[in-house]
Amino acid sequence: MKNKTLATEFILVGFSDDLMINLILFVLFLIIYVFTVIGNVLIIHIIILNTKLHTPMYFFISKLSFIDLCNSCFATPKMLMDLLSTQRTISLVACLAQVNILLLIGTTECLLLVLMAYDRCLAICLPLQYQVLMKWNICHRLTALIWIFSFLIIILPSFLMPVALCNPNQINHFMCESLAVLHLSCDRNYDKERAIFLLSFITILLPFSFIIMSYVCIIYSVLKIHSVGRAKAFSTCTSHVTVVAMYFGTGMVTYLGPSQDKSSNQGKYVSIFYVIIAPFLNPLIYSLNNREVKKTFTKLL
Repeated sequence: MKNKTLATEFILVGFSDDLMINLILFVLFLIIYVFTVIGNVLIIHIIILNTKLHTPMYFFISKLSFIDLCNSCFATPKMLMDLLSTQRTISLVACLAQVNILLLIGTTECLLLVLMAYDRCLAICLPLQYQVLMKWNICHRLTALIWIFSFLIIILPSFLMPVALCNPNQINHFMCESLAVLHLSCDRNYDKERAIFLLSFITILLPFSFIIMSYVCIIYSVLKIHSVGRAKAFSTCTSHVTVVAMYFGTGMVTYLGPSQDKSSNQGKYVSIFYVIIAPFLNPLIYSLNNREVKKTFTKLL
């Protein structure tokens, strides 16, 4: 057998070796990160303060803001440090922890977006039964269920199928992203890539298909409504559709697209959208399109 040297720490290649480019990116991503944290904390705070927003729809939006906050906080601070550093290293334990946590958060967000589509579907298609079908205890149980399910399909397989990582220890990314880390595997990647594709099918393609079916039912029900009520019904869905298109679109390109070469930069540029841009835009998308949120925000100011 060929001798293999196991890696104990890794070098994150990042975006560029040019100091000026890194300084510009640092300022840009720092501004986005600060507004991401402020925006998502504000959304959670506003939903808690305004009793008119104590509905299942806004309950799920507050959970989405919390997940976006976690998503950004587990990836962006390390990236900002590396942009100002010449030694962009990360330990094996920290790298594997980042891989698993980001996968767990990403899977939970996909499933939460399915819950939000299900909530809108019930509210529009079955308005008379909505209060019974979406009681508070049901909302809490559904939220707990998606966290448990995400843990079972993401964290447990990582313990049952550990990956040995070898030198060279350079990761062509700004964070420890699963596919980028998998390129350093000592063993053949075929089985592991097949496992990731299967997980991606369960956590991305199936949820997206369910969302599509939910909106088919919504459109069918809305077309029966009078033209005045039709606009109001569609307005409650536009924010969710925008977030779904942005999040699932980039996820499919990354995990369900063709296999990327080790030297390819596509993966890290696409990751910017669902790790940095999406958590930044989600509070804006849900606040700009809602009168109650804007009214509560004005009172806070």
